[in-house]
This record gives sequence, structure tokens and C-alpha cells, in this order.
Amino acid sequence: MKKSLFLAVLATLLTFQMNAQTFRVGAAQENINPDSDSLYFAGGKNNRKFIEVADNLYVKAVVISNNQTSIGMLTFDCIGLMYPQLQEIREKVAKAIPGFPAQQIIMSSTHTHSGPDVVGLWGKDLMHSGVNEAHMKKIVNQAVVALQKAWNTRRSGIGRYAVGSFGEDWVKNISEPGLLDRTLTILQFKDAQNKNIVTLVNFACHPTILDDVAAGASADYVGGYYRYADSAQGGIHLFLQGAIGGWVQPEDVPKSHAQAMKIGEKLGAYVVSRLKQPQTLSNSQLVFRRQLVKFPLQNQGFQQLSQAGVVKRVFSDSVDSEIAYAAIGNAAMATHPGETSPALSLSTRGLMKNTGPKMILGLSQDALGYILKPSFFETGNTIPHSQYLTSMSVGPQTMAIIRETLQNLIK
Repeated sequence: MKKSLFLAVLATLLTFQMNAQTFRVGAAQENINPDSDSLYFAGGKNNRKFIEVADNLYVKAVVISNNQTSIGMLTFDCIGLMYPQLQEIREKVAKAIPGFPAQQIIMSSTHTHSGPDVVGLWGKDLMHSGVNEAHMKKIVNQAVVALQKAWNTRRSGIGRYAVGSFGEDWVKNISEPGLLDRTLTILQFKDAQNKNIVTLVNFACHPTILDDVAAGASADYVGGYYRYADSAQGGIHLFLQGAIGGWVQPEDVPKSHAQAMKIGEKLGAYVVSRLKQPQTLSNSQLVFRRQLVKFPLQNQGFQQLSQAGVVKRVFSDSVDSEIAYAAIGNAAMATHPGETSPALSLSTRGLMKNTGPKMILGLSQDALGYILKPSFFETGNTIPHSQYLTSMSVGPQTMAIIRETLQNLIK
């Protein structure tokens, strides 16, 4: 290669590298395994007592900064942390990390049914909370520690992404079989040495391969994904759950820990394959917008559980929650505060006008049960499992409120 051509190519590569490395990115993870046998598993039947740890449960954190601001993200291996926990984490982060905008935290839960009860619904019976307060304190404190480590270890990172489709052979919607959002979205940041700082994966499917059969705490197939991805790529990996309401789950899959790990490894291999030809984020903007929301509460069961102290949260004729929208370069994220229908996932994608990847984060900022299409609430409907699903929903107006709020935030 002629010297002049070599120098031109080198200059182009250096310019690209300088333009791409406009974010500062840090990531960390902390263990949130149960410490004693005085806990109950969440999801499925009541009175499932913790016995052992089958694979580690984590809180994982990432902080992404540019010259103007920062955004923090947390994902927890649990059934679903609620909005009061996000408020508590923000209060602690504001004191622990001077300079970090604590209100700009996105919180998500993987929704494993093999983690301790963090809501209260799965104690020895429906009249007794399954929440262990000491373990809740550990979860919150470890989240703050993880965010602090992520903040302190930030370094220049190149943002890149890939999008695919996954789960055709095992992810089903058992209420509305023709309605699914199989989109798998990957956002990765690598440092100047081309080492993975953090990889975020967004995909929708209940982690319930071990539902009601496991005695050991497990992140389910998410744990298998983490195990494979850690070995294959290094760095930190965050799984961000998608829209799994109305009832998106593994079907025709053997119920065993080995099978859960195998499915997770298959997911990890697909993610690695998609990253062989990634696209680069086109700019270095960071945008975070949030809206506090009051959802009308038509399910009196929530009020009764609140009054009885089973769920330690205020439920009156409405419930306070939050919806957020974030942009990282030309990638964007929209939060759904519960288990939302794939219909809302697809509708939200239609609202998002960014040119890069679109992430739909279910069980994010809150965990308000199932968020369903109005047809599920119609008397005499023939939708499978609609009676159970609506019994775990705050009401039929929730989905429309989320869409309208996101439409305003995105604009």
C-alpha cells in the first residue's frame, strides 16, 4: 500500500474512532442471593420455601455518560421490583454518588419465578406476606453499590448494536397465539482495546422453565445466558425483559435446571453471532424523560392486600407509578411498568422515530402485574386464561394510559 493511501486510511480510522468514543461507560454486578431459609419463592404457587442456590441472582448496573449528563440502568433477577423500591434506590444514590443525576435511573426486572418474593403475594398463604425485609434491604443496598462501581469505572466506549428475531421454536403466547414480538435487540459498548464493557440484551419471554419445580434460587434461562455470555465475551451483561403479558412463556420445554441453562446458552450464542456484523451508534446524545402517572385502580384485590399489609404499598382508587423514555445515541428505550401485552410492545415501536435500535423494557420502573388489551376484560370473552390475567391487573385503562404517556414523552 502506498504511503499516502495508508495515511489516508489511518486518518479515516482515527477519525471514526474519535467520533465513536464519545461515551463514558461503566458497568458492574453484585450478588443478591438469599442469605437464609426464611424466604419464599415468587411466582406460581404459594408456600415454596427457599432451600439452596442453583445459580447466582444478580443486580447488574450500567452508567452511560456524555459531556452533559448521565443515565443509569439496573436489572434485577427477581419477579419484579416496584416503584417504591426505585424511589428508595434513587434517594440512596443521590447521597452516595455526588454528581450523578439520580432521577435518571431506569430499573428493570428479569421476572424469574425462581427468586425470592419481593412483592408479598407468595408467602405461606394469601394472608401472609412472603417478603423478607432483610433481603429487600440487601437488594436495594447492592443496587446502590453496583451503580457506584459502574460510575467509578467509566471509560471511553464505542456504542454498537444489532437486531434480530429469536425464540420461534419455544416462545409462545398461550392467550393469543398469533400475537408476539420476537424482536431481540442488542446494545454493546467496547473500550479502546476492543474489550466488552457492557452488553444489553432486550427480549421478551417469561423465565419460567423452572416454574413451580425448582427448590433452588435461579435466574432461569437468563442465568444460562449470563454464563455463556460471560465466557464468550467478558465484561458485564444485562438482560432486559420485554413485553411478556397476555401470556408469553416457554412452551414444550422440559422443566429442569439443565434445560434452562441450555436455552440460555442458545440465546447467548445467538447474541454473539448477531454481534459479528454490528452497526455503530450514529451520535452521542443522551436523553432521559419521565412522567409520573396515576393509574385508576379497579381491582379491589390490590386494595385488600395493601390494607392487610401483604403488599406494602399504597393502593387506593389509583396507584402512583412512572413511565420513562431514554435515547442513547440513535438507540432508544421505552419503559412499561408491568407485564404488558405484545400489542403494546409493537405499538410502542411504532411511536419511536429513532433510526437505531428500539428497546421495549417490560417490568421497568414498576411491576404492576398484567397490563392487557381491553378485550381481556369484556364479559363473556373466550380468551384463554383471561380470568386469571385480569385478576392480576389494576384495570382495563392502564394500557391506553401507558401508550398516551409514551407518545408525549417521545415527542
